[in-house]
Amino acid sequence: MERELVRWLTQRIPSHPRLLVGLGDDAAIVRLPDESHLVATTDMLMDGVDFESGKQPEARRIGRKALAVNLSDLAAMAAQPVAALVALALPRQGGEVLAKNLYEGMLPLAKEFDCPIAGGDTNSWEGPLVISVTAFGAVPEGRRWRRSGARPGDAILVTGSFGGSILGKHLDFQPRVREALWLAEHAEVHAAIDVSDGLSLDLARLCEASGCGAALQTSAIPLADAAAELAATRGDAPLARALADGEDFELILAVPADQAQELVQAGALGTRLTQIGNFIEQPGLFAVGPGERLEPLAVCGYEHRLDP
Repeated sequence: MERELVRWLTQRIPSHPRLLVGLGDDAAIVRLPDESHLVATTDMLMDGVDFESGKQPEARRIGRKALAVNLSDLAAMAAQPVAALVALALPRQGGEVLAKNLYEGMLPLAKEFDCPIAGGDTNSWEGPLVISVTAFGAVPEGRRWRRSGARPGDAILVTGSFGGSILGKHLDFQPRVREALWLAEHAEVHAAIDVSDGLSLDLARLCEASGCGAALQTSAIPLADAAAELAATRGDAPLARALADGEDFELILAVPADQAQELVQAGALGTRLTQIGNFIEQPGLFAVGPGERLEPLAVCGYEHRLDP
């Protein structure tokens, strides 16, 4: 029953000094840090698209992912997490147990990134599980990042490694919140985006928003071990998996070239940071070939299909 679930949530979700009003009222009231802007993001995850409950029965991992994808969006804006709202459309059969496990997956991550769950909504139906999380962040004036702002000559930096996320990372990735907040304080970042739909596709989106192009040193792209493992089963190359596979949830950053190497070599993030190319004036994505010749690079990744 919904009332029992709400009662359980009220007891299970800890109080937080940022929540002036939390669970149990018609809406939440959240205290923001002084002189900051509100950043809001929302993601909907659906059984059969973003996870397959039949193949991945671990509801806690699914719940963790639902919050993590929103935290990754906040990281792409250099925003400090403030609070989150959770809306669930639960299968009527077994829905209460499922809901509790979903929350048990979210709560450790919420604690890790100081992002209290402030409330939400719960419904049941005869369809599959649908999860919608809305997260709020705060960013000081003058420090927020956007997709627009990359400049020709900027270095293209990325966190982590790419490819083969469907083998496990798509559920267990670490949102790069700490890395983003550190970079926002210590570096000049002109633009950023998180890689949810594929390295080449999301880089193309950043380039389009910034009115420029990108020249990639493809041999520099850091490949995840899973990229080679998946490529072996698909009959293609690990690089192809790194460029096309979605849900790596790493960051792409546009940084002045004179800062890039210092950031890469400093190792202060505790997370791998790699320069994979530069932004250029010519629109489009290119691989840098022999003799510095630019060879057009196909843009690929995952996009939701909408039929007429």
